[in-house]
Amino acid sequence: MDAERSSLCNFFVNFLMEENYLLTAFELLHELLDDGRDAQAIRLKEFFSDPTRFPPDQISRYNSIRVADPQSLLEEKEALAEKLAISEYEFRLAQEDITRLKTEGQKKSDHSVDKLEELDSDEFGDKRPEIQRKKKDFSFTDIGPLKNSERRDLNCAVKEYLLLAGYRLTAMTFYEEVTDQNLDVWQDSPACVPDALRYYYYQYLSSTSEAAEEKIAMLQENESLKKEIERLNKEKDGLLKSKEKFEEQISAFNKSTESLQKDLKDREKQVQSLKQSSEHQRRNLNDCRAEITSLKMHIEGSRAGQYVSANEGDPVQLQSVENVEEQISSLPEEVEKPLVKKDGCLISESSISTEKGHMQTEDNLVVEEVKNIIADQREVAAEANNVSYKTLNLENQKEVSNYLLSPSNGNSSPRDLGSMLKVDSGIGRGSNSKSENANGEAAAEEMGLGTIQILADALPKIVPYVLINHREELLPLMMCAIERHPVSNTRDSLTHTLFNLIKRPDEQQRRIIMDACVSLSRNVGDMRTETELLPQCWEQINHTYEERRLLVAQSCGELAEYVRPEIRDSLILSIVQQLIEDSATVVREAAAHNLSLLLPLFPNTDKYFKVEEMMFQLICDPSGLVVETTLKELLPAVIKWGNRLDHILRVLLSHALSSAQHCPPLSGVEGSLESHLRVLGERERWNIDVLLRMLMELLPAIHQKAMATCPFSSISKSEESAFSVSLLETYAEGRSEWPMFEWMHVDCFANLLQLACMLPQKEDHLRNRITKFLLAVSERFGSSYLTHIELPVFLVAVGDDEADLRFLPSAIHPRIKGLKPRTAVANRLATLCILPLLLAGVLGAPSKREELTNFLRQLLVESRAKENQSSKHDNEVLDAVRFLCTFEEHHNMIFGILWEMVVDATAELKINAAKLLKTIVPYIDAKGASANVLPALITLGSDQNLNVKYASIDAFGSVAQHFKVDMIVDKILVQMDAFLEDGSHEAIIAVVRALLVAIPHTTERLRDYLLSKILQLSASPSAITDVIRRRERANAFCEAIRALDATDLFQTSVREYLLPAIQNLLKDPDALDPAHKEALEIIMKERSGGTLEAIGKAMGAHLGIASSVTSLFGEGGLLGKKDATETTGVAPSSPTLQGPESPKVVAAATEDTRFRRIMRGNFTEMLRSKAKNQDETQPQSH
Repeated sequence: MDAERSSLCNFFVNFLMEENYLLTAFELLHELLDDGRDAQAIRLKEFFSDPTRFPPDQISRYNSIRVADPQSLLEEKEALAEKLAISEYEFRLAQEDITRLKTEGQKKSDHSVDKLEELDSDEFGDKRPEIQRKKKDFSFTDIGPLKNSERRDLNCAVKEYLLLAGYRLTAMTFYEEVTDQNLDVWQDSPACVPDALRYYYYQYLSSTSEAAEEKIAMLQENESLKKEIERLNKEKDGLLKSKEKFEEQISAFNKSTESLQKDLKDREKQVQSLKQSSEHQRRNLNDCRAEITSLKMHIEGSRAGQYVSANEGDPVQLQSVENVEEQISSLPEEVEKPLVKKDGCLISESSISTEKGHMQTEDNLVVEEVKNIIADQREVAAEANNVSYKTLNLENQKEVSNYLLSPSNGNSSPRDLGSMLKVDSGIGRGSNSKSENANGEAAAEEMGLGTIQILADALPKIVPYVLINHREELLPLMMCAIERHPVSNTRDSLTHTLFNLIKRPDEQQRRIIMDACVSLSRNVGDMRTETELLPQCWEQINHTYEERRLLVAQSCGELAEYVRPEIRDSLILSIVQQLIEDSATVVREAAAHNLSLLLPLFPNTDKYFKVEEMMFQLICDPSGLVVETTLKELLPAVIKWGNRLDHILRVLLSHALSSAQHCPPLSGVEGSLESHLRVLGERERWNIDVLLRMLMELLPAIHQKAMATCPFSSISKSEESAFSVSLLETYAEGRSEWPMFEWMHVDCFANLLQLACMLPQKEDHLRNRITKFLLAVSERFGSSYLTHIELPVFLVAVGDDEADLRFLPSAIHPRIKGLKPRTAVANRLATLCILPLLLAGVLGAPSKREELTNFLRQLLVESRAKENQSSKHDNEVLDAVRFLCTFEEHHNMIFGILWEMVVDATAELKINAAKLLKTIVPYIDAKGASANVLPALITLGSDQNLNVKYASIDAFGSVAQHFKVDMIVDKILVQMDAFLEDGSHEAIIAVVRALLVAIPHTTERLRDYLLSKILQLSASPSAITDVIRRRERANAFCEAIRALDATDLFQTSVREYLLPAIQNLLKDPDALDPAHKEALEIIMKERSGGTLEAIGKAMGAHLGIASSVTSLFGEGGLLGKKDATETTGVAPSSPTLQGPESPKVVAAATEDTRFRRIMRGNFTEMLRSKAKNQDETQPQSH
């Protein structure tokens, strides 16, 4: 487009110069210069600067012409304005005519162009390139002078070009120079076309040899494309045919699978019907066995009656025998009935025959058993007086009990049980094997029921007297009694005993009890589990001991498999919901674990939102153990069960933002930077931290879903995990929606930036969480995503106008550009809160190390060098670099840039380097401090600029505060001596305040050094006459002394340095603050012992205030009342007269003195922070 405009402009310049339209050309020169198009104005410059055409004496003569007065100019202006209004009106009328005639002119021009093309192609043919080459050698003068019609057409075309290009002054001058033609009216001619000059230009270009070659190349390319299309169409036809074949095969496979599925369903129905019929038959058999048992008991009763009166028992026995025979005859009919039909479904003959044969064998056994009983009854009636029984052996009784207590024998028949019972062989005469078996079975049945009853009665009494570590051995007996006892109340009592078997069960004991409950639920079925076991869970939920509540939590996850589905998401979920409110951490953790086991058993997702709410409640739990279990177990279970990852992400970000927004602002001043920052409480800080951890845990699922939902075929079958550049280009076209992928850079980044803009500077931990998430995103999504999407978003957020958004769809550009700060406060906020994330989380990725170096150099060095002045956001930028230093891998790069700042000639850069060195000291080790920080600070300390030197002193104090290595301390002391040799007031104050910060953390050697320097400086007579500067110096010394007094000083240091320094300071009472003076006198009293009065008298005599100390500590003084009770315990001044003191008194005095020193040290910190705030506010006021 620029080449086209240049060609048109050159063509227009040639026309103006040949036609001698000098005023128009002069106006065009000025308009080109105003537009900055100097390259196109070169010819005009040379033309008008030629002295042969425009002699200098003539130009100076014109310049000397008197300028019109303002009144005449005003009149001319009004006349021109009136003329301009008339011209504009006429121009509007002409435009209306032009718009009306445009359509007709366009049609005519198209028609004439077609004719010209036909003529060119017919007449010239292959000679056209030669003619064009000849045209290049000719000028405008070679084709003869311009005709009037040609001149009129060219004038109108030039006028039109000037108006379209915006050169209105040149157009007005052109109107004035062309006097023989009305340029507003273009007569109808073949040259009258819209945008005529461009049209002439295109016509000229289309007639060149290059255009002809281009047409030939296009025709050849068109032919090759046609051949390629034919080949692709053939391949397409072949693929369609193969597709039809595959579809036929797939349809055949589908039909076969459908038929197989139908067969499987029919077989499953048959299996179910057979199972149901067998269960029905077993129930009938159990009923028959119960009737047999009752018959046996009836026979035993009749036998007992025969012992009393044999004659009276005959009719009863005959009648009972007849009843039994009738029941036996009806048994086969009752057994055969369920074999024919079950639930209206016919069963195959083979299955009926097999099932029937099996059932008949059992029925035959039952019938034979009953017949044996009848025979025994008849034999008993005949031989009643000769029958005698013997009791069972104890060994047989134990075998029966063990058999009954075994859960694996729950489905065994009484006949199997009877086979274990052995009756003594010494039965009366005439006894046979049949009567022995029948009597044994009856006794076993009675004994089984009796044993269960004995267990149910005895277990509650036995359990309390069994050792706790051995009570689990009672579980088999308890399970057997619960499973087989016929009375529900007794079973409930035993179940209660089972849950309360151990008062406070440990993990292993809970596991044993839980296994027993699971086994019991498996045996008794879902109905009894719901009615007997779950109520016991509900009763234990509010138990005093957390171990019992833990047992309830475990049961919710493990017993859910053995209850009905509708109970799982109602009763059991309610129990879990109450458990997550428990006060014990282990119970809440167990609730989270068992909720994850419970979710796959839910019949549907109707309770999803309730479960999600419970999950977020556990995520924000104050216990780290509960949070860890929720993140590792419950969160994946909820995502897999509910499949609503997008909703979880929206709720997560909403909770994180609301946690910060509910906190009070750092400042109540509306519109200030601090009003946007929030003071986070402990609970809010914890919630935001765990929610960011949760976001990090969800990142693999987000990436997986983004890959799975990609609408472009290029990645749907790809095995790569990163997003390629070609894929991002396809996404940028915006033809398909990709919500999961778009969520990351549209919603997630925006919300994280909003959250970061509410975090104050001290919240480095949360900012570190966000940084690690951004680094994980760049690692998982790939370097292409980092370069083309993530980086532009953050550059826009920090206010960069040159961010490249080409790889983002145009539909989301407004949302991305909405992140850009619009106000001065927003710019500061972005620099303070978002720039650290850009440096450490985006540019801090391994693939962006070089870009990070360039960006940081441009930020710290180049931008300051260009501006050559202090930046408005220096503190915010330094804080961002400080946060970058929390990542050790960036230290070498930062030190390299710092050395560039140190050796730079600009004082502002050196001061910023000193500030940055002071800021990053807490994040480096002793090796880095010795190899990089100290050499840089020594270089800055030797600078001639005093501001640079004083800035380095503060940084030395920070190094002394954080390192106690002897080599580092030696270098600091040497440099401090160099600063103090300067002797200036500012250097002394800076050194004392710098070392004051390090006093609580440094070595004894540095403390003694500071004390000695204070003594030396306070002892020398001060030449400062200004009271304000004397007070500033005295305040600095007093703050240092009070801070040193709060530490454990050696007695020699106190005697040689501390007390003399205090005496020197008290000599100048005008320079001392009253609070400092009082504190120094207290220190004198405590540190000097009994010599205080002598010191006070000496000081009073020297200063002329005899009661300077007495007025403070006397009985009527400030502290007299408080110390009145302690005066009796004060030791005399002479060491020889001191008696032994109680250790308690000495300890109490030591603790009291140490407490006072610490309190004074804290007061010193308060004064120092106050002075610091004043120092910070003073530069702002300037």
